[in-house]
Amino acid sequence: MSVIAIYSMKGGVGKSCTAVNLTWCSAMRSSRRTLLWDLDPQGAASYIMDGEKSKKDRAQAMIAGDIKPSKLIKKTEYKNIDLLAADVSLRGLDRLFFQINKKRHLGKILKELEKDYDRIILDCPPGLTETSEQILRNADIVVVPVIPSPLSERALTNVQMFLDAKGRRHAPLLPVYTMVDRRRSIHNATLAQKPKWPVIPMSSAVEQMTDLKKPLGSFAAQSPAAISYAKIWRGIEKRLDKK
Repeated sequence: MSVIAIYSMKGGVGKSCTAVNLTWCSAMRSSRRTLLWDLDPQGAASYIMDGEKSKKDRAQAMIAGDIKPSKLIKKTEYKNIDLLAADVSLRGLDRLFFQINKKRHLGKILKELEKDYDRIILDCPPGLTETSEQILRNADIVVVPVIPSPLSERALTNVQMFLDAKGRRHAPLLPVYTMVDRRRSIHNATLAQKPKWPVIPMSSAVEQMTDLKKPLGSFAAQSPAAISYAKIWRGIEKRLDKK
């Protein structure tokens, strides 16, 4: 089992859409038993995967150990995709980790799930917090969506500096440019500086995801954005094969 975290210090960078689409690629293109675990209290990934039907305010209780994960994990309409949905109780997750003072707590939960899944994809809350530290410590790869602008790139630099300052082992970071609009000169100039970084173009199909509550691959598989996500997923699988 491998853990892929979708993380950004900033919000509004396409993190949840990336988590949903990479989950779809894992299950449908690689035939992996895949769990999408939404850890962001905003619950955007859960909404797209129609997870709002889940019982409310129990996500943090599961992490605290009061409820078994199997009680909250639900099947989706897609083969090989299960969902562990977010709810507003996750707003207190940092406080919970601080109170229990267990640096490896999230890792233990992931260990319990490994018998049931080949890939676990985490949609992470923004910010540099105790929650993000636990995630970065336990992931095998961290995909970092970055809008091609100076402020968004600065946030990525801050994350790298934070991890380096900690001096601990952490998962490799995989930056991905998202919401790319090649009509904008600042986007083109930024992309030219990092030509090897993967690119997800701005797309009306991505915007439709929240209306249709579906991953791109299920309704717009040949769209440029869906093709880009599939390419990124193939790169992730190659990295994981080399572990």
